[in-house]
Amino acid sequence: MRSSKRDHILDSALRVVAEEGVSAVTFEAVAHASGVTRGGLLYHFPTKDALLLAVHEHLAQRWEAELREALGGDPADATDDEKVAAYARVSVRGVTGPELLLMLEARKHPELSRPWNDVMSRWAPDPAGISADDPDAIARMVAYYAADGLWLGASLGTHVLPRDVRRAAAEYIISALRAH
Repeated sequence: MRSSKRDHILDSALRVVAEEGVSAVTFEAVAHASGVTRGGLLYHFPTKDALLLAVHEHLAQRWEAELREALGGDPADATDDEKVAAYARVSVRGVTGPELLLMLEARKHPELSRPWNDVMSRWAPDPAGISADDPDAIARMVAYYAADGLWLGASLGTHVLPRDVRRAAAEYIISALRAH
């Protein structure tokens, strides 16, 4: 399948999630939203599970692309602090409704969690590697969770901060991490 057709189908599935929720993702709903026949979808995604996994992979790849852009490179070549700083910068945009719904749904299904976990394994501090006696590791973890709060707060909070304030908060998180 051509990449643009695949992206179109997956973006259409995301519209279904945004409008009706994860449980509404059926071949019929995605076919209608994308203008592709049900048979055309079945050709590329033999099961609903395959379609849902592709949607999760699609979003996780987008998320990783944003993180790489914020970092300006490959996470394998960055320090842990640089990766958390990139994460804080990306957190400014907040989470979209479909992302949040899909991430929550994925927590119940290890196969659907895999794309998200793969991304986070490259960007988030590893909790298993943190010692309570390591102030740098603790500072990094606090910065990571503060960025997570900024990300989620932009989407769920009753008092959503203006974008420029969220951006300033992300830079504050980064400067606090650097100061430590």
